[in-house]
Amino acid sequence: MAVRVHSALGTVVVLWRGAPEAVGREHHVEWTVDEDIAWTVNAWPSAFGVSELREDGDSIVLRGRLSLCEDGGAVLDVGGAPVLFDLADPPPEGVDGSWVEVRAARGRVTVWPCGV
Repeated sequence: MAVRVHSALGTVVVLWRGAPEAVGREHHVEWTVDEDIAWTVNAWPSAFGVSELREDGDSIVLRGRLSLCEDGGAVLDVGGAPVLFDLADPPPEGVDGSWVEVRAARGRVTVWPCGV
């Protein structure tokens, strides 16, 4: 089920994986993006050093600070919410710790309600 998520970082329509009767209430959520980061395909450096969520056509754009992991994955910190990614290819030098925008198809971005 698609829901409109309102946050301090922006408003986007994504897939909801909670109970249908929980829609319309305030929740803490975990973000899942079912796409690998492919540099210059769906991820780019950002000139803006502030986290953001936004829609661009049928895509969701997440902006945050990227951290590379030793296991070959990456974490995008979007306003304090860590979003885990796999990397399609090794990213260019100097990307670790930089501000990045990642674009994903709307149907590949999911939120799950979680307790705090």
